[in-house]
Amino acid sequence: MQFGYYAKRYLKDVVYGANDGIITTFAVVASIEGAKLGTFAILAVGFASLFADGFSMATSSFLANSSDQDAKSDVCEEIVEENPTIAALVTFLAFMSAGSTPLLPYVFISSHRDNLYMLSAIIAITTMFLIGGFRTKVTGKNFFMAGAEMALLGGTAATVAFFIGEFAGRYQ
Repeated sequence: MQFGYYAKRYLKDVVYGANDGIITTFAVVASIEGAKLGTFAILAVGFASLFADGFSMATSSFLANSSDQDAKSDVCEEIVEENPTIAALVTFLAFMSAGSTPLLPYVFISSHRDNLYMLSAIIAITTMFLIGGFRTKVTGKNFFMAGAEMALLGGTAATVAFFIGEFAGRYQ
């Protein structure tokens, strides 16, 4: 079978995992920045969240796909569905690879501390835009609109997290 077949079959797992990975991790970064808790907190909580949430997403994908197949097997004899194990792996890998991008400035840049959050935001929003846009290789939709949709939704979540962190930081 060809790449396009698998791309269509597991597209939702890639988009779901990557989108949730970036938004979750960047929301952690944004809330910790808002609370002004420092780089160590960003790295400790960011990586803990990345791995725990990535594993959670993968197990949820596996259980959801397995349950869906079990429910449909009572109705249809022939089911062409995702392999739950592959779907879980795709979700995990997409979550981990995309979700790690907002942490990169904090891992690799020790100077210019004041600019790390802005760089993290630029990387996160750009990654969201590109993933949203590249899904159009399968869907055939408009690259710019799909990218902008994903970046806008993810950016909104991060903005909310930043302000909640900032609010919470007032009480430390």
